[in-house]
Amino acid sequence: MEKRKYVIIGAGPSGLAFAVRLMQRGEKDFVVLESEDSAGGLCRSEEVDGSPLEISGGHFLDVNRRKVLDMISLFMPRGEWDLYKRETRIFIHGREIGSPVESFIWQMPEEVQERYLRDIAEAGSNKGAPKPGKFVDWIYWKLGKSIAEDYMLPYNRKLFGENLDLLGTYWLEKLPSVSYEETLRSCREKRFFGKQPAHAQFFYPKKHGYGEVWRRMGEALGDKLRLGEKAERLDCAGRTVNGRYEADCIVNTAPWASFGELSGISDRAADVVRGLMYSSVDVDYVPANLDTEAQWIYYPDPALSYHRILVRHNFCPGARGYWTETNSTRAKPLAEGAFRHTSKYAYPLNTIGKNEAMDELLGELRQSNVHGLGRWGEWQHYNSDVVVERAMGLADSFLGGGR
Repeated sequence: MEKRKYVIIGAGPSGLAFAVRLMQRGEKDFVVLESEDSAGGLCRSEEVDGSPLEISGGHFLDVNRRKVLDMISLFMPRGEWDLYKRETRIFIHGREIGSPVESFIWQMPEEVQERYLRDIAEAGSNKGAPKPGKFVDWIYWKLGKSIAEDYMLPYNRKLFGENLDLLGTYWLEKLPSVSYEETLRSCREKRFFGKQPAHAQFFYPKKHGYGEVWRRMGEALGDKLRLGEKAERLDCAGRTVNGRYEADCIVNTAPWASFGELSGISDRAADVVRGLMYSSVDVDYVPANLDTEAQWIYYPDPALSYHRILVRHNFCPGARGYWTETNSTRAKPLAEGAFRHTSKYAYPLNTIGKNEAMDELLGELRQSNVHGLGRWGEWQHYNSDVVVERAMGLADSFLGGGR
């Protein structure tokens, strides 16, 4: 049995950032186990048709977290990145409009604008009605009938599955307020009016895919990163992995449901793990260029299998083509010779009661000095910049504060 102070499961952004932070603080007694043959997790890139492609979907570096940018720049300096203004569109009513939808209703046909404005005015959130507890009811309450039925509900069914009644509402507070007065003003003035959405600006590498920074970070770990070594058996009480590694502390960034054998936990914790839900996504590459300035476009139309596309030639210099993202349950047969990558674990589902269940699970595991971290370890829909920040914070908490 190889004994280590820390065993880190998964070399995605959260596991890599945690390991790098340990090294920065002088801690060398750790090992990182990664099932794939390269580091990066969901943020890995591959060269497809002569240019990088994010094989698990669109990933970009947000500009707003200084500590994260400082860490990333150690491996890929600022001069290797281009800064982009976010250009996101929605294809609805036969045309591209801006996003978020409530700020660009003025780009729709006039008769559609009238219907949307009327329904926003009648939405429960604008009429003082109590906030509903179910996802579908909440969407109607927040956004009005037209946005709900034309966009939000069909889009979320494509992304997360048909049964939206499984989803809670606790994760929806990040959606912007939909004020009738502001929406009416944007229609009258025919311009965006309201709060800018998240990721209004982002960085993307000049010569590489987003996966390059994580590849370099993994490379910096040297032989502490064990590629091609999947954590199949995790004994939480004994703090052992695969019967080969024994740790003082285990930090897991892999999906809890991905272990072939998960032992040393209570029956209640095992029930929580069995109840965790997720969606899988297929990324298909299409070599054609599109006549659009958007970097990504959302498609609520149920007749289309995919829910969004990423227009590679609008953010990756010298590239062509785009890729579609499709819930794997909706995927169509792949054309011969075409590229597809399937991510079994793409999005953790925000089901009713999930947060309470995860608090219970992670609280129990902490008693054994086993910790969940990142999108899958915490079962939260975190972006890469968020998980890096959380990883740094967790490492600092173990080592006695930040610096």
